[in-house]
Amino acid sequence: MQSKHVFHRNELAEKIAKRVLLPTPGSASSSGLFLSAPRRTGKSTFIREDLRPVLLAAGTIVIYIDLWADKKADPGRVIISAIRSELAKYEGVIKRLAKSAGMDKVNVGGMSFSIDRVGLDQDISLSGALAALSDEKKKPIVLIIDEAQHAITTSDGSDTLFSLKAARDELNSSLHHGLHIIATGSNQAKLAMLRSSKDQAFFGAHLLNFPPLGQPYIDWFCHNLEFGNHLDPLEVMALFKKSAFRPEILGAAAEALRDDFELKDEDVAKRFSEEVLVQIESSNNELLRVIQGLTPIQFAVLKVLAESGEEYAPFVAETLARYMDVLEEIKAGADVKADVTSVQQALIALQEKFLVWKASRGVYSVEDTAITELFDAGLISKRPRT
Repeated sequence: MQSKHVFHRNELAEKIAKRVLLPTPGSASSSGLFLSAPRRTGKSTFIREDLRPVLLAAGTIVIYIDLWADKKADPGRVIISAIRSELAKYEGVIKRLAKSAGMDKVNVGGMSFSIDRVGLDQDISLSGALAALSDEKKKPIVLIIDEAQHAITTSDGSDTLFSLKAARDELNSSLHHGLHIIATGSNQAKLAMLRSSKDQAFFGAHLLNFPPLGQPYIDWFCHNLEFGNHLDPLEVMALFKKSAFRPEILGAAAEALRDDFELKDEDVAKRFSEEVLVQIESSNNELLRVIQGLTPIQFAVLKVLAESGEEYAPFVAETLARYMDVLEEIKAGADVKADVTSVQQALIALQEKFLVWKASRGVYSVEDTAITELFDAGLISKRPRT
């Protein structure tokens, strides 16, 4: 049953499910489907509320994994833990795994077989475990990895992706029922790293820009507000574009109006517009406060990284000179240097503050594209702390 409190995109879910389950022969979709959309634009809600139900209705086993739920946990271990949890639901699967581990008899309720024996460098590979699950239930498996780019930030995460590639190749053979992988991410450049290089597990997988919510969502939003008949959906759509298509901005603005018990009908449209702009500024201010609290060298490294994008090479002479230019601009002081050691320390600190993302092979990127947008808009100009 679908919730009336969630805007559903059933037609889009049906199209994506068909793309995943029935790929064109020889197409890249058989390697996996990658969906890219900025953070907080409704992608994860769509996956949980629309896509997953459609896939389940199509007779698949769906395993959903959010690598952003615990940013400090190793992504490889998160993936393996989710697969183990799904395996543990089925007694028949446990018996299959026990037998493959050389156990003729198994006490499912006891300690004879541990699901911890599934995973990297364990008795039972992910390929063998997922094949046992698919064969026991006689269903294809769809593995959805949300914020999948986080997987390549650790060696275990990267190794797990290669194990999943091996599982996909095995389960998609004529001997089994199939394994389909959907990977989503909030940064297209980072997500592309998982499929654009021959040394990555899902080289050649299809990358699709996930469409943002549009006018149908705005119409639904206005219709479900108690004061929505005082709002022009076209004007609200214009505000939605200003908010970078983030539903939470409109929701927060609506909540602010609901708390104003003296609000008059004729003032609703004006107040709503004002409140949306307040919410946009507020969301930016939180990030700005973090950036303004950086040390001068951390600020310089972040600024140069945001400006360089995919061309960023942190330790070459040209980049070191650009750090120094920024330090001079913000009058950091002659004692602040941009050498290799100080830049390394700054990058580590920026990762700990979740401002910078690093792949296990040493490629850096800003964590959130909003950081680049703030620099591009000239909104970050104050001198950071000393």
